[in-house]
Amino acid sequence: MSVLVSNWSKNVQAVPSNYVLPQEKRPENLNAPVCKTIPVIDLGQLGGPNRADLIQQIMKACQDFGLFQVINHGVSEELMDDTMNLFKEFFNMPAEEKAEYYSEDKTKTFRLYTSGQNYKKDDVNYWKDSLKHSCYPLEDYIQSWPEKPARYREVVGAYAVEVRKLSMRVLDLICEGLGIEFSYLGNELSKNQGLVINHCPPCPDPSLVLAVGGHFDPNLLTLLQQEVYGLQIFKDGQWVGVEPLPHAFVINISNQLEVVSNGKLKSAEHRAVTSTSVARTSLVTFISPSMECVIEPAKAIVSESSPPLFRSYQYKEFFDIYMDKTKRKSTAVELLKLRA
Repeated sequence: MSVLVSNWSKNVQAVPSNYVLPQEKRPENLNAPVCKTIPVIDLGQLGGPNRADLIQQIMKACQDFGLFQVINHGVSEELMDDTMNLFKEFFNMPAEEKAEYYSEDKTKTFRLYTSGQNYKKDDVNYWKDSLKHSCYPLEDYIQSWPEKPARYREVVGAYAVEVRKLSMRVLDLICEGLGIEFSYLGNELSKNQGLVINHCPPCPDPSLVLAVGGHFDPNLLTLLQQEVYGLQIFKDGQWVGVEPLPHAFVINISNQLEVVSNGKLKSAEHRAVTSTSVARTSLVTFISPSMECVIEPAKAIVSESSPPLFRSYQYKEFFDIYMDKTKRKSTAVELLKLRA
């Protein structure tokens, strides 16, 4: 499949014109300073005397950065390494073996694609290939996954299960921090789970391209596993880097948590840059509501002195606004705010 960047990028010395971003969208600072103040939460210490302090650190990170990192989180290092290595192996497979999985049909629960959601319709293409999996309930989807490389379904299935457990644990910690009912963020609010693997080969001129453009995630919570630098967030008027910590997960507050928390937690605008020398493979898990789920500020944190900032809506309504090309994705939450 010739459109896949992983198939042809080794053979080019210049960036093809359809990948060159307009001047104003190019990454002006590829070597943005790594932000050293993003909290790293040791989940292994939650059973000890510092639990309340750790939860306050999570809340502050969600307010100040829109994300934090977790270590000692319960997903084994061996499983994380096996899964990462398996996806690297997948993207290194011969072009003809990958071709059978390629699709531009966005409704498919498993597909291999390139650039953004639709390569042919994207104004400018992004320097990445992606694998998308629907993951929950696992038994509904696993049969549509590849059988190559060896143990694909076994390894990725185990990874999806363990990362879901971690996501539910993190959501319960956020409930505790917000002072809302335990498991409030479960059920319909976290009914769907997707796993997207972004693979960004080395690029001849990273100053002209992005692997992923700046955006806010529309879902509830995002968990990212990364080994190689590339993730940046927009903070205080500039892009800053998020350090790739070995075997950590980056936890990203997404749009629906901003609404449910009545604006107490903030989504993080983020993007991914490329490198001239190293490929970057990132594993991204999205926890999302069902399309029919009604989203609104949690009643337990709304009061006369803290009235709701957002109206109630179905997630499908939000998602349609988010995907509307005539509107900026960054304004999707703003469009659902109640006006004073």
